[in-house]
Amino acid sequence: MRLFGYAIMAGVALMGTALSGEKIPDGTRRETPEYTMVNDYVRQSVGAKGSWFQPRPTAYPTKSGIPAAIMTVQRALPGASDYFSGFSVTASTDYGKTWTAPKEQAELGWREHANGITEGICDFTLGYHAKTGKVLAIGHSTRYRGNKLAYKTHGRDVMYSVYDPATGKWQLPRKLVLGDGDTYFLAGTHGQWLGEPAGSLLVPVYYTNRKAAAAFLLKGVVARCTFDGEELKVTELGKPLVHPVKRGLYEKSITFFQNRYYMTMRNDQKGYVAVSDDGLNYTPHKPWTFDDGRDLGSYNTQQKWVTHGDALYLVYTRRGAGNDHIMRHRAPLFMAKVDPQRLCVLRATEQIVVPERGRALGNFDATTVDAKETWITVGGSKPAAGFHLTRIIWKTPNVLAGRVN
Repeated sequence: MRLFGYAIMAGVALMGTALSGEKIPDGTRRETPEYTMVNDYVRQSVGAKGSWFQPRPTAYPTKSGIPAAIMTVQRALPGASDYFSGFSVTASTDYGKTWTAPKEQAELGWREHANGITEGICDFTLGYHAKTGKVLAIGHSTRYRGNKLAYKTHGRDVMYSVYDPATGKWQLPRKLVLGDGDTYFLAGTHGQWLGEPAGSLLVPVYYTNRKAAAAFLLKGVVARCTFDGEELKVTELGKPLVHPVKRGLYEKSITFFQNRYYMTMRNDQKGYVAVSDDGLNYTPHKPWTFDDGRDLGSYNTQQKWVTHGDALYLVYTRRGAGNDHIMRHRAPLFMAKVDPQRLCVLRATEQIVVPERGRALGNFDATTVDAKETWITVGGSKPAAGFHLTRIIWKTPNVLAGRVN
């Protein structure tokens, strides 16, 4: 366990000049007119095998007034692509200054099947559900034969688990039923979901049917769900989004800003964005660009939202930052303001939020902690015995805290 470092480095980062080679030591504190950014690295022992991957936190209220936080992490195991352990959980009770050592959760571990398939859960995104006082984790199943993915033959399901802060217990994962098994044979979710004021949820998912699973051409759809503290149920599905390019649309994240809903989506060639008035049905998707019309350069990986009541931001990776040596240009992580009307990224506001240190930084998260802070978390650089945590400390309170994850 390591205390967060708060050593303050001199200097203020210039807007719009971020390059992959920029040196950003741990503990660096940088200022913009809207926020203070603090980069840090949480060191956690990972054992003999693998590296910590997909650190996904959420915060929940306590009687002390200081939010507690829990975070799920997985080991990326050697030997195959996308080969992950079951979940471990780390916790903080002091606003993220210290974290417990990650502890394996048996309820969130692998399940062995008689047909030689090992099933686990992957890509949890956590959020606090105020109406029930529970933490809800939503992701998808992942099935292996040996150490190889077997989803094209054995499918994938959207899965969820519930954590009760009052007891410290996790529920065994359950399947979120979208519809008939053939239509939703290969279904999953990797991104930010959204709680609604009445307690319902909007969950962006992808899917394809049994016959098309081998081609992995995925459609996107948003599901409105109810949650009673135990069970998550789909009540309504929006209009599917279709993109007939390799792998389609997946790893989607949604947010709410200025009375509209925004969804960002991954495709192998480009990232895409769409908007909605009701949260379910979205406009035709368009490629992400900078405000000068040039392509953003983000491809074959996810993007995430950072949402403040005063401005909307996108976190992303991209080409063109002196990072051709990084797989799929998946480092550094950038953050910039979004023009909510033109649906483009304002180049002059771009900042590095997690620096490139020779390793790809995919599968990151962006989490609204409270009105004061948003955290960006991602697996660490080699040796990956820990994870990056960048604090966005707002200079004006975030009035959307509690509404957006």
